[in-house]
Amino acid sequence: MYDRVADLPLHVEDCAFELRERPTSSGFDRATTVVSLSGGDEVGRGEDVTYTNEDHYVLVDHGDDIDLAGEYTLDSFSAALDDADLWPEPPDEERFRHYRRWAFESAALDLALKQADTSLGAALGREYDPVSFVVSTRLSDPEGDDPPSTDRLDALLSVHADLAFKLDPTADWDEAFIADVCEYDVRVLDLKGLYDTEGVEVTVDPAFYRRVVEGVPEAFVEDPNLTDETRPVFDGHEERVTWDVPITGVQSIKDLPFEPSWLNMKPSRCGTVQSVLDTIAYCEERGIGLYGGGQFELDVGRDHIQALASLCYADSPNDVAPGGYNDPDPSPDVPASPLSPPADARGIGVGFGADGE
Repeated sequence: MYDRVADLPLHVEDCAFELRERPTSSGFDRATTVVSLSGGDEVGRGEDVTYTNEDHYVLVDHGDDIDLAGEYTLDSFSAALDDADLWPEPPDEERFRHYRRWAFESAALDLALKQADTSLGAALGREYDPVSFVVSTRLSDPEGDDPPSTDRLDALLSVHADLAFKLDPTADWDEAFIADVCEYDVRVLDLKGLYDTEGVEVTVDPAFYRRVVEGVPEAFVEDPNLTDETRPVFDGHEERVTWDVPITGVQSIKDLPFEPSWLNMKPSRCGTVQSVLDTIAYCEERGIGLYGGGQFELDVGRDHIQALASLCYADSPNDVAPGGYNDPDPSPDVPASPLSPPADARGIGVGFGADGE
């Protein structure tokens, strides 16, 4: 797949940065940076989804020091990024380097495609298909003061009655609450067992894992922390286990504790266009299912993960719902699943909307 885009000519004249900020339904204020590369009459855009807001403020204030002007191919531009200093100040976490790298790489891919007057779909020889999505949300009080509640699901279903969900179970989900959850269309349960970021990590407990795995038997189970105590919980359920945090490229899949049946594909975790496309191709060759994952994108990054899902795994439980679903109070105007592809795509592809609208 990468060979189809690697040699695209790329002319870069300027680089610009725009800050985006918005409160989320998960109880924190999100900041991202839109990276714009321009050349001739075209602009390619990508989005840095680093989670430390201060890193975005620094980039917007000091990004003028990043000079990428020149003549490239997409592949040689990626090689130039290996030597470029994209961080005016070092990131809080090393994984954020991949997040920012993807912003520049996706902007370059978007620009190169536009300068060639084509789309990612045309370059890859694929059609943009309608994109099925799930809505990702939490049901537990982030402050821990109130018991978990399905009120958020009911509020979302009042917007669109046929939504499916990706949920983040927590240790306060008892058997009665899990039975309530089963009344909804839950496709993925994210255990977040592999995060070490304060406020994101979830208790690793075999009794909790067993309640969730056995209590919601049809859902995929994402990112369990497999220890001597928790591994037996998944005996016979291996096909339901999916991975997100560890997936940074092909080698990371080979390093998993067992051959996966499904994986969460987040291009920002892979960093480069080559790593993203090589990972997708590797999974297609081996029959490993993929579903798209989001990072609370606030701008074009959301369109890009929708475009990749549209081209490569459109019918999966994609965590690529339009950004309005992440608002504390989603507007009734947010589109339903599936999202229709753009009528006339250029670049990576933007403008996904509700099917039939």
